[in-house]
Amino acid sequence: MKTPKRIQPLIDDGIVDEVLRPLMSGKEASVYVVRCGEEIRCAKVYKEAAQRSFKQAVLYQEGRKVRNSRRARAMEKGSKFGRKQQEDAWHNAEVDALYRLARAGVRVPQPYGCFDGVLLMELVTDEEGGVAPRLNDVSMPAEQACEDHALVMHYVKLMLVAGLVHGDLSEFNVLVDEYGPVIIDLPQAVDAAGNNNAESMLHRDVNNMTEYYGQFAPELLETRYADEMWALYEEGELTEDTELTGLFEDSGEAADVDSVLLEIKAVMEEEAERRERIREANEDD
Repeated sequence: MKTPKRIQPLIDDGIVDEVLRPLMSGKEASVYVVRCGEEIRCAKVYKEAAQRSFKQAVLYQEGRKVRNSRRARAMEKGSKFGRKQQEDAWHNAEVDALYRLARAGVRVPQPYGCFDGVLLMELVTDEEGGVAPRLNDVSMPAEQACEDHALVMHYVKLMLVAGLVHGDLSEFNVLVDEYGPVIIDLPQAVDAAGNNNAESMLHRDVNNMTEYYGQFAPELLETRYADEMWALYEEGELTEDTELTGLFEDSGEAADVDSVLLEIKAVMEEEAERRERIREANEDD
């Protein structure tokens, strides 16, 4: 096939030997199967900002730190240099997340580096050596669904312990090989402590996965892993060894609020009665 323009520099530099075929095209990138020496890998070519259809990117970038103060100022001003730095930061976010999560024990594709907006990484394959299917193309018995769901919840927990929330986790961003689920597509991973949207994104990630696996094992729909994880995280008690149960009880704060409101209502009624007694006494006078 014709070599994509963005991959040609990697071929010129001897990093990639050959582009074999396109693999998929998504909202923020196109992915190709490439040959690097004797290894078959994939090359993720990020689309330019104007071509991406990934919405609300600013929500995901909140809390991301830029070490270089000049770059940070340029990004804030939105200058041409700043926009270039913003793009580089977007590309590098996935590489950083992949390395970070791999160290944390999350199954993700092994990265081999990002070169001018092209991410080289492991090609996840099935038992026959073909490209591993996405989770949305996989069906399974209830027992397997429960097992894989528990494993994905474990990965989500390890991500949170590492300080990250995937932010776009669904059956379309999980591959399934012979060893189980593999988490992919992480350019939008958010800082759990620095992003005000982290909690809601964690809930969405967990709900997406639970709803998918719940098609095969409906009992999973009753679990509350996101609530459990976030509560432990906020208390500083979530660790890689934490055993999740999927159970969670609300704190009862709502009941306390109701009690306070009843007390306020009672006080107001007493005050109204007091005023009425004073009015009646004045009328008698």
